Amino acid sequence: MEVIPSIDLRDGKVVRLHQGDYAQETVYSADAVAQAKEFAAAGASLVHVVDLDGARTGSPTNASVYRRIGQESGIPWQLGGGLRDAETISAVVAMGASRVVLGTAAVDDPDLVKQVVSQHGAERIIVGVDARDGMVAVQGWTQHRTLSAQDLMARMADFGVRRFVYTDISRDGTLTEPNFDAVAVMVERANALGAVLIASGGIRSIAHLERLAGLGAEAAIIGSAIYTGNIDLAQAVWALA
Repeated sequence: MEVIPSIDLRDGKVVRLHQGDYAQETVYSADAVAQAKEFAAAGASLVHVVDLDGARTGSPTNASVYRRIGQESGIPWQLGGGLRDAETISAVVAMGASRVVLGTAAVDDPDLVKQVVSQHGAERIIVGVDARDGMVAVQGWTQHRTLSAQDLMARMADFGVRRFVYTDISRDGTLTEPNFDAVAVMVERANALGAVLIASGGIRSIAHLERLAGLGAEAAIIGSAIYTGNIDLAQAVWALA
């Protein structure tokens, strides 16, 4: 299972939010590029970048930062946050993004997903399924929709999406544990749709990563556990290889 470290950007800084709450922010670094270089040195094959400002405003606002991450760290990167039109997505791909993660757009503008999968290929387009109590949240997790996580995944699979990031918002940034029961259900559902699942939220230990691998997750995104020292990234990459 691939272990993917996360860099969440707000005002250009590396931060983590507690359960997606912008009022509960911890700043871990003012230098996202240096952080990406550390992840590359630890053996990570990909970094997950989230533009938190973009997620709320609807357009990427930290572009200069993740452009430098790609240029200076040498590690491939995928981006989520504020990607809500085809032009912006194409621009981010042109910057060098290996993958883009669509969240709000997948819910509010599903035809866009169909368009960009056709344009860029299924390997490059990921849909983020962000849920609280099984129901989807959008706009940087500040708004909720009457749409279940499973139903969203099924709709997107019809448009050719073959990779999903599932985040249980109630666990994100909490360092408790993943919602293993929900992950198991979502992995099974994804596989039935011919897709794979990346798990995110609540991961605290290598044991948690190993359990997610046992459930069939293709990869896991970890953030807070790295920054707090609960997980040594190099050890995690080695253990899950």
